[in-house]
Amino acid sequence: MMQAKFPKVNFIGNKEKVNEWITSNFPKKTFSIFDAFSGGCSISFRAKQLGYKVISNDVLEINYHLAKALIQNNKFKLNKNDLLKIFEGEPKKGFIYRNYSEVYFYPEECMELDQYWLNINKNIKNSYKKSLAISLMRRAMIRKRPYSRFNILWKKVVQLRDENFSYEKYKRKRSYHNQSFKCHFLDEVDAYNNAIFDNNKKNKAMNKNIFDVIDKVDADIIYLDPPYPGTMNDYFGFYGFLDEFVAQKKIKPFPNNFTDRSKVIDDFDYLFSRSGNFKHLLLSFNSKSSPKKDIMLNLLKKYFKRVELLEKKHNYQITGKENKKTNKEYLFKASR
Repeated sequence: MMQAKFPKVNFIGNKEKVNEWITSNFPKKTFSIFDAFSGGCSISFRAKQLGYKVISNDVLEINYHLAKALIQNNKFKLNKNDLLKIFEGEPKKGFIYRNYSEVYFYPEECMELDQYWLNINKNIKNSYKKSLAISLMRRAMIRKRPYSRFNILWKKVVQLRDENFSYEKYKRKRSYHNQSFKCHFLDEVDAYNNAIFDNNKKNKAMNKNIFDVIDKVDADIIYLDPPYPGTMNDYFGFYGFLDEFVAQKKIKPFPNNFTDRSKVIDDFDYLFSRSGNFKHLLLSFNSKSSPKKDIMLNLLKKYFKRVELLEKKHNYQITGKENKKTNKEYLFKASR
């Protein structure tokens, strides 16, 4: 097993704290996995450590770059010359400055982001290094945001970035919100570089809607960790800005499958019906989500011969004080 350490990614819903429990339940005599909603890539990374061929997919382009940097990439790292190229020059008034000043960051910070994006796009020619640089800039942007997401109103952001207010109100200064993007980037570059390793498999990263690719992927296991209906699940609201940073243009919200309670049963039924080319299916779920576990078990039994449910207590940080005490992580296992 590879010993590379998973770096800090700060992604809501990431399974880093339970990834060993999940992957320990991978069926025996399996060698490849399709991580269909790869998100922060913790399951993909653990599977890569275990020697699996990993196909990571996510509808967010920023998560695709994370998977390309850490899962598909087997050897390319950022060196000192690359870092000089990323941070050279002066801040510029570009797309981020024009559209998101005092929306997500202060104007001068938005100008820095415009500078860094131009440098990454122009100066970093290797596509794996480019994805690695984008992933590190992603981490820097998230680190400067209160609650690590982009759906917090600017008025509240300004409040929480006031270190004196934050300390008086919450007994925390949160000084890291006011550290520069460059500081955050450089603080983590070694950790990201050290997370890159070769597991002697041809791993792959994709940026697709699940229903566009599910019939085309060849793997022993399909692992599903979709948004959880009934919990905080607006991933475009959380991270859509990061896709706009990458694309340098406004992006419409993607079709938000699996978040509408009124149709989520049909969504899962359709998903399971399309998974016929996988011998094994694993599904992560939250005990507070919809549909409830009995309904999910019955849906899976329509398409799989053997179905079981594993449960583990798990503290979901964003579910509220009371729910934290009663939440469970579900792992549905199904085999044909």
